[in-house]
Amino acid sequence: MSDDRLASCFARCRDEGRSALIGYLTAGDPSPELSGQVLSALAGQVDVLEIGMPFSDPMADGPVIQAASERALAAGTHMDDVFRLTDELRAQHPEIGIVFMGYANLPYAMGYEAFAAKAKQAGADGVLLVDLPPEESGACDAALAAHGLHPIRLLAPTSSAARIELACSRAGGFIYYVSLTGITGANMGDAAEVRRQVDEIRQHTKLPVCVGFGIKSPEQAVSVAEFADGVVIGSHFVSQVTGHLGDSCAMIEAVQTAAARIRQALKGGFA
Repeated sequence: MSDDRLASCFARCRDEGRSALIGYLTAGDPSPELSGQVLSALAGQVDVLEIGMPFSDPMADGPVIQAASERALAAGTHMDDVFRLTDELRAQHPEIGIVFMGYANLPYAMGYEAFAAKAKQAGADGVLLVDLPPEESGACDAALAAHGLHPIRLLAPTSSAARIELACSRAGGFIYYVSLTGITGANMGDAAEVRRQVDEIRQHTKLPVCVGFGIKSPEQAVSVAEFADGVVIGSHFVSQVTGHLGDSCAMIEAVQTAAARIRQALKGGFA
């Protein structure tokens, strides 16, 4: 296997003739103790796991993921818990890609170098900071590069040609295209327009282009997979946690079942 786990993940999916499934959950939700089991249930079904770093002001997120951050913080989740959970997941799932996703305040407060070192040691492959634009990411990018971590970049329907070129030139791992202008959990944008934008992005990069925001069903995932290298799903999986807060066994099963249905659909059949 290549030393670049993300590249290996996407290559494996290409060999299988399908798009990668990228799934998100917030670390520490609903508690640091239970979160490891919930994350592992999702990790067993996805190609790349996005681990959300809980933050007190998740401005790009909708109410479902905001509530997940609130639950995680209320339960006492700290960045040390995020690193510990990641380390445990890496041992359990050695082949999947792992990406930290969140807001720049967290690594900035730790110090980019210290954050990158701990993220790499825990087994992460990349970092996506939703509020750190490429024009201002030099110090963070340098720390990530020093530890072999990919800087994942976001692009959106409002991204100009110049912004697309800049983001692609400074990205690693994959490009995350946001299918709508808004917050997580909203409805997906028009598929034809999303496809057109993805085609435009491909003119500027050889990296995989993945699409997220608003994908909530196997049918939507399949429609996006027709043109995207990866399908990113977050709020749908977090909502399985929300819907079973009183029953940990049902929560874990719901996350696993929801992810398995979408994975099966991406492989060519609906469960």
